[in-house]
Amino acid sequence: MAGKNARLRLEWSARKGLTVSHRERLIAELRADTKLATEYLNAAAEDSDPRVYLAALRTVAEAQGMAKVAKAAGVPRESLYRALSSSGNPRFSTLHAILRAAGLKFAVERI
Repeated sequence: MAGKNARLRLEWSARKGLTVSHRERLIAELRADTKLATEYLNAAAEDSDPRVYLAALRTVAEAQGMAKVAKAAGVPRESLYRALSSSGNPRFSTLHAILRAAGLKFAVERI
């Protein structure tokens, strides 16, 4: 339901001639479409810079609600923000918990 409300707000803003930032639109779309969140993270994983993946995971977590993800992952909200910052260096167990809390998991495939 939250995804639908966010999308309705974006559509209302567009009709009123108001601009919506790229980030706001991305978060609304990720909230509304879990498949898009998976594709978004997989695309970010292709980048050689790990900060790209952390930024993408942070965006997905924000789309689902940082407090909700933090609670489900068993991580304090402040620690979640820190772990997913551009200077963050989260442990594998933290990343795993965040993904699980977001309803996702790591997968490996041959390149």
